Amino acid sequence: MSLNVAVLLPAAGGSSRFKGQRKKQFTDLNGRAVFLRSIEIFADREDVKQVLIAIPSEDEELFQVKWAANLGFYGVKHIIGGQVRHETVNKMLAEVDDCEIDLIAVHDAVRPCVTTEQIDAVFAAAAKSGAALLAHQIVGTVKQADENNIITKTVDRRQFWEAQTPQVFKPDILRKAYQNLSELDEDITDDAQLVEAQGVPVTIVPSDSGNIKITSATDLSIAAGILKAREAAQKPKGPVGPWAAEQGW
Repeated sequence: MSLNVAVLLPAAGGSSRFKGQRKKQFTDLNGRAVFLRSIEIFADREDVKQVLIAIPSEDEELFQVKWAANLGFYGVKHIIGGQVRHETVNKMLAEVDDCEIDLIAVHDAVRPCVTTEQIDAVFAAAAKSGAALLAHQIVGTVKQADENNIITKTVDRRQFWEAQTPQVFKPDILRKAYQNLSELDEDITDDAQLVEAQGVPVTIVPSDSGNIKITSATDLSIAAGILKAREAAQKPKGPVGPWAAEQGW
């Protein structure tokens, strides 16, 4: 079954934890801005029919000057985001045409290391169940602590997963979740949380720690290493050029 997917990339955050000269989404990662690397992963896919990115209003001039041409090449539309993440996603939903779209994927613009295989898997799971996300099972020992950082309990880590993106939903499921946003009295940290609150089961598609979200300068260095390692692995082994061809390489 062929799918038509809209991809939403919220990039309107203030990067308060990232101590760089630019916001993390606009910082250089191995020669290209972090957000642009995330866009490239999706824009080249045949099943992705629409890509939207939301940016901070104060960065629109920088965005237009440095990256408008790249976005035009990929057919990406940008809008100004809201004050908080769920406001931003809600604004982006208004730009999606459900008549042409089977699934809506929400992906952190600062998560540029997601792989094609991971995207394939989460798209397929969402098409089957209606709601799915990538997640990495926690492998370290998990401690629960009080307000004074005193350990109160060691938690069984086998039941805990770190949610990642893309988080992918059928349009009616995600829209209904956002329509009922005002009914929740808790802090919203991801889209799956809204969907879960409506009683809709969300399928976990196992991922790994390589699908890193950049929140600090250290994360940026890790992401750079991951991408370099993947590029090196894709390079042909052995000598290249006419001499190599003559030798049967």
